[in-house]
Amino acid sequence: MLNVILCGAPGSGKGTQSELLVKHYGLQHLSTGDMLRAEIKSGSELGKEIDELISGGNLVPDHKMVHLIAHYIDALPKDCKGVIFDGYPRTVEQADALTLLLRRRGMDSVMLELMVDEDEVIKRLLERGKTSGRTDDNFDTIKKRLRIYQEVTKPVSAYYLRHHNYFLINGNYSMEQTFEQIDTILKLRSAAKQATGSSPVK
Repeated sequence: MLNVILCGAPGSGKGTQSELLVKHYGLQHLSTGDMLRAEIKSGSELGKEIDELISGGNLVPDHKMVHLIAHYIDALPKDCKGVIFDGYPRTVEQADALTLLLRRRGMDSVMLELMVDEDEVIKRLLERGKTSGRTDDNFDTIKKRLRIYQEVTKPVSAYYLRHHNYFLINGNYSMEQTFEQIDTILKLRSAAKQATGSSPVK
């Protein structure tokens, strides 16, 4: 099973690349953003808490995210080819929790980080905000989200690098050129795993 963690600053193209991975690899797409927005739309108490946090540009607490992710993984169909984790994990604690969840199921994962220049990210998000209606697509909140990403989420990259499950992708190119990088890495990694018979990280 191929489990891909797409990491990158807001606006780096995670959603677009996820769609291409679904199309070419037949993976299940877990977008935590979509999952959280669905919870908000449900009108539940948890959804109201999440709405307040996201609208302020803050991260959802780890214990709430772990609960939602675990429920999703357990509900996957038996013939699932793999999962794209879009926007999760965002912290080292979440990475630990995800590693444990996957290991208990005989699975591992690979992190692909989309690196995009900050000016380009801000441009993309402001443009998206003209039509998305999302309350977090404004300049002040975008800057706060980028700061949180640098301070909190970047250490996740180091976590997967230590486990030899990390690859950096240049996301400043077109979506097709960016996907070509991803496709090449996944094919090479798959060939290497088959040759070595490697198992999930411990």
